[in-house]
Amino acid sequence: MHSSSINSEFVNTDVVDKEFRQLTPQDNHAYLELMLAAYAPIRELGIHFDAATADLARVTRHLSEHGVYALFVDQKMVASLTLRYPWGPLPGPFGLPHIGWFGAHPDYSGHGWGKQLQDWVEQEILIKQLRSPAVSLGTATSHPWLKEMYQKRGFEPMHEKDLGKGHITLYMKKILDPSAHQQWLARQANH
Repeated sequence: MHSSSINSEFVNTDVVDKEFRQLTPQDNHAYLELMLAAYAPIRELGIHFDAATADLARVTRHLSEHGVYALFVDQKMVASLTLRYPWGPLPGPFGLPHIGWFGAHPDYSGHGWGKQLQDWVEQEILIKQLRSPAVSLGTATSHPWLKEMYQKRGFEPMHEKDLGKGHITLYMKKILDPSAHQQWLARQANH
């Protein structure tokens, strides 16, 4: 399990207690509460993301199968992000780590907790630990603002696919290490 003491790069000085850490199946109740709250607006849009209709058994399995990281503020889980691995049970489309369930609790909006968590996962997990050249994610083309938000955060649209979920999925990729990404692309071309 990875936990981090407070790093000044990610600190907001008006917050008393802030912790980034990997979740375990024992976090299932708090995680389910966060996912259902974070994805409530998605359900209202009629977009069928798996996290939007999760139950306790599903989140417990999810926590066991993937790397799930969260930001806690004053000991309350305010945002979480899942990394699905190429070697795991639900790999992304490019053979890279893939961001799955990602959400911030709407009761704590306006603080940038989701972005802070994403930045921390990219730096501390994807770059420093996994040395990943890039990361991918998928979002619904019909969502009114997620594509633009991810583009502002450095993701580039790659391709669209109908996964049979009632919406078209747009796959996006963010290059984390340009040199390593070029080497990775060259190796992919040779396979």
